[in-house]
Amino acid sequence: MTESGSFEIRFWGVCGSHPMPQKSKMRHGGNTSCVEISVNGYTLILDAGTGIIPLGKELLARAHEKEDRVSALLLLSHYHHDHTQGFPFFGPVYTADSKLWVLGPELENVSPKDVLADVMHSPYFPVRLRDLNAELCFETLNEDDEILLGEEVGGVKVLHSGDPRPWTSADLVRIQLVQSTRHPGGVLVYRISWRGASVVYASDMENYPEGDEWLVSFAQGTDLLIHDAQYTDAHYWGEAPGCANTQGYGHSTISMACQVANAAQVGGLALFHHSPEYDDERLDQIEAEAKALFPEALMAYEGLMIRLLER
Repeated sequence: MTESGSFEIRFWGVCGSHPMPQKSKMRHGGNTSCVEISVNGYTLILDAGTGIIPLGKELLARAHEKEDRVSALLLLSHYHHDHTQGFPFFGPVYTADSKLWVLGPELENVSPKDVLADVMHSPYFPVRLRDLNAELCFETLNEDDEILLGEEVGGVKVLHSGDPRPWTSADLVRIQLVQSTRHPGGVLVYRISWRGASVVYASDMENYPEGDEWLVSFAQGTDLLIHDAQYTDAHYWGEAPGCANTQGYGHSTISMACQVANAAQVGGLALFHHSPEYDDERLDQIEAEAKALFPEALMAYEGLMIRLLER
């Protein structure tokens, strides 16, 4: 649990495809996808790339300082390596007084529990999922499901399609989701809302050059859109020196992300899931180019904190 009354987003891993630890990425960071959202006392973790490893250490330190337990929801967008590879090294799962909800889609007939069991299966890893000490609660999500967080629903409640939804309190944290086919194998996009503020997490998706109407509708008016922006246009079309054409790889360009942000009239845009070969200098240049397309764009970096209720 975190402080109630806050709505904060912190980036722990912003690199796409694979980690890239090198001096030329010291400012933006080389860890793969992981974003922490602290909202009204709840800790949400979006994806479990290598960024979840330092986050785990931070969560354990916070719990120790407050003489409390680690309690968090891990929301997985999909199961490619760069979004799951940090989970086996996430410290809280090895402590008996931690509780972790793990929620994600069923993709290709595989559930989030099945995926993590495979990730932590011999000969790939020495510790099995079943041997972890933490209390783990798994839930498979489908499009049109909704997750509610708050005392009114007993803490955490997953509403599946067709379930009654009588709760209308503005103090409930609401997590809506839609499934996209704009990435190989599919991916979930999340919208987290509380007290009129919201953030949309749209990692790993390839928008059409002319925009994507369903995402524009889903993200309409959100305070912050975290959007896949792996490539420059020249890289995407194979026009940059040494770069292959990446059309169809399942990732967007910076201009695609800005186009969605403009059409959805969002309050801010965090460019996310950078191509691992882009160094700090190149990412600074890309951020300047993005601001010309959408003035409230920024390049996400490890340690970036955004407080929504102050925006």
